[in-house]
Amino acid sequence: MSDRYATGVEGEFQAGSGQRVLRNTLGITDPSEMDEAELALLHKLYEAVLEEEFPDRRITVTDLKHWHRLWLGNVYEWAGRERSVNLGKGGFHFAAAAQVPRLLEAFDRGCLARYTPCHMDETTAIAAIAETHVEFILIHPFREGNGRLSRLLADVMAMQAGYEPLDYSGWDEDKAGYIAAIHAGLAGDYAPMRRHVTQAWRSEQGE
Repeated sequence: MSDRYATGVEGEFQAGSGQRVLRNTLGITDPSEMDEAELALLHKLYEAVLEEEFPDRRITVTDLKHWHRLWLGNVYEWAGRERSVNLGKGGFHFAAAAQVPRLLEAFDRGCLARYTPCHMDETTAIAAIAETHVEFILIHPFREGNGRLSRLLADVMAMQAGYEPLDYSGWDEDKAGYIAAIHAGLAGDYAPMRRHVTQAWRSEQGE
């Protein structure tokens, strides 16, 4: 959290957490406990989206906000809302908060409208997921949970194409390479991320 800067409600930390946990409705002060709570809720979100009411249709920004609220709505009062604070990580700054509404509209009309439902062959679907993932991460529309929500979106797209959810273990093992792939997307170069998606795709399909 130390490399993130913010003001207002979204920038407040839970009292007693030593500025390690964002202010939350559960009163959690320990980062490990918060990680466990968010993970348990994420499993429930995956069940709701991928199993109970799978969206084999066009995905919209409204869907993404709804998923975020379903996931973290009982933890953070700002869940499901576009962030109003600037965020950075490792010296890299995501889109300025003031630009998030405009960028999300463009993302909705662009990536989401073009690539969902993702009824495509494997090569085309991989390229679609790579571009969509990079653009979502660069916008970083929410205060917390963008990476995990972007993986859910990628899994939805993979399943729309008729395949299994992706295996992200390689991304976690090569964090530097993953981050470099995101940065390459700033110049519209999605090839590095296509390689990452291909690896995650084929690992899960057992190829």
